[in-house]
Amino acid sequence: MRRRCGADLALLALTALFLLPLVWLVLAAFDSRAGLRISAPSPATWENFDAVWNEEITFRPILNSLLLCGGGTLLTVVCATLAAYPLSRYRSRLVRPYLLTVLFTTCLPLTAVMVPVYALYVRVELIDSILGTALFLAATQLPFAIWLMKNFMDGVPIALEEAAWTDGASRLRSLVSVVLPLMGPGLTVVTVYSFIMMWGNFFVPFMLLLTPDQLPASVTLFTFFGSRNSVVYGQLAAFSLLYTTPVLLLYLLVARRLGGGFALGGAVKG
Repeated sequence: MRRRCGADLALLALTALFLLPLVWLVLAAFDSRAGLRISAPSPATWENFDAVWNEEITFRPILNSLLLCGGGTLLTVVCATLAAYPLSRYRSRLVRPYLLTVLFTTCLPLTAVMVPVYALYVRVELIDSILGTALFLAATQLPFAIWLMKNFMDGVPIALEEAAWTDGASRLRSLVSVVLPLMGPGLTVVTVYSFIMMWGNFFVPFMLLLTPDQLPASVTLFTFFGSRNSVVYGQLAAFSLLYTTPVLLLYLLVARRLGGGFALGGAVKG
């Protein structure tokens, strides 16, 4: 009984550590005199939202983030699918070492590769380009996406593909029409994970994008930290809530698919 109470208290304390910043964020967004202390706004006002609700501060950066992260996520998912398929379907002694090497690349810090990447982007004229930045963001997420995609793809029986091949389907056709629909939850996990990791990335777009009109919302957050340690906490909180809205909507849209399993539904019976 004591152990259970101790575990419950520890979980409550851990929950409080996560909830307190969120509580401050919500309260500060409606407080025109917000500070670092958690206090109820008196009175509650939409002043902070009115200050950031414009094209320059919110609309354009979020649109840039959607283009940047959406394009990077699409490229990551497509490349990870094409790379994971042969790793899942063909047996070779090189598969495991290759996967371990791919996973090892995720341990490399971005700061260690940004200098040569920046020099390369300047030479090939991809600097200050949303397309070039999206390509590099996709490359940073691709190793782990391949690892995840391969593990999810292993759960789809190859017998289903063999039946499609018997009917004359090509390997690409069986991948698109048989494998991917059956690994819907796994495909969703890879998509959501890749998008969120790109959405919160500050360092890469900060280094590769130079024009203010092309900066994503993750970099725009930096503008709320003024000189001489002056921070507009209320506007920062309001913008942060707007900044997280696309991610919350994405979670709501895919919640059902994340909760389901592989829809094999007896397809290999009989």
